[in-house]
Amino acid sequence: MKIPPVSIRYLRSILEPKDAPPDQGYEVAFAGRSNAGKSSAINTLANIGRLARVSKTPGRTQMINFFTIDDERRLVDLPGYGYAKVPGEIHRRWEAALERYLRYRESLRGVFLLMDIRHPFTEMDEIMIEWCAHRGIALHVALTKSDKLSRGAAKNTWLLAKTRLASYGAPDFSVQLFSSLKKTGTEEAWEVLGKWLALPPEDKEKASGA
Repeated sequence: MKIPPVSIRYLRSILEPKDAPPDQGYEVAFAGRSNAGKSSAINTLANIGRLARVSKTPGRTQMINFFTIDDERRLVDLPGYGYAKVPGEIHRRWEAALERYLRYRESLRGVFLLMDIRHPFTEMDEIMIEWCAHRGIALHVALTKSDKLSRGAAKNTWLLAKTRLASYGAPDFSVQLFSSLKKTGTEEAWEVLGKWLALPPEDKEKASGA
C-alpha cells in the first residue's frame, strides 16, 4: 500500500504551549498510554520509518512533538501517559503540558487516541475520552496491534469498543482496528484525518494510497 505522498515533516518539540507553532489552521493530536503504539502509528501513517521516535521503553516521548503537512496542517504527538516508572516530576510536567495544550489549543480539530487492543480503556484512556466528550472535541480511537489477536477476537473487541464509545453520546466519536506492523487500517485512519485536517479530496486519496 502506498501511503502517503503528502509531505509530513518534523517541525519542533516543546514543553510549554507558549513555544508551540502559531495557533492557527488545523491540528490533530495523537494521544495514548505509553507503549500503545503512538509513534509507530504516526510513522506508518506518514509512510516514514523514523519520523516519530519509536522505543521499546515506555515513556520516551516526554515532549509535545509537532509534525507539519503544510503551513496550515499539523500532526501532534502528545506525551504518553500511564507509565508508573517515570519519575514524579516528569509525570507532573507531562500532565501540565497535556492539560494546557488540550484545553487552550484552538487549532485542535480532533484527538486520535491509540489504545492497545489487548488492554483497551485504561483509566487514563477513560479520562481522555470523558474530557473530549465534555469539551465537544472529536475523537477517533485506533485499536493498535490488532495483528496480535485473531480476526474474530479483534472484531469482538472493536464491537465492544464501539458500544462503549456510543455510551458517551458524542456524535463525533469513532473507532477502528489498526496495525502498524501489517499496515492495516491506514485508509480508514486517513479518512478521519483528512476530514479533520480539511485536506483537499486529491490529497486524501494520496494520503490513503488510493
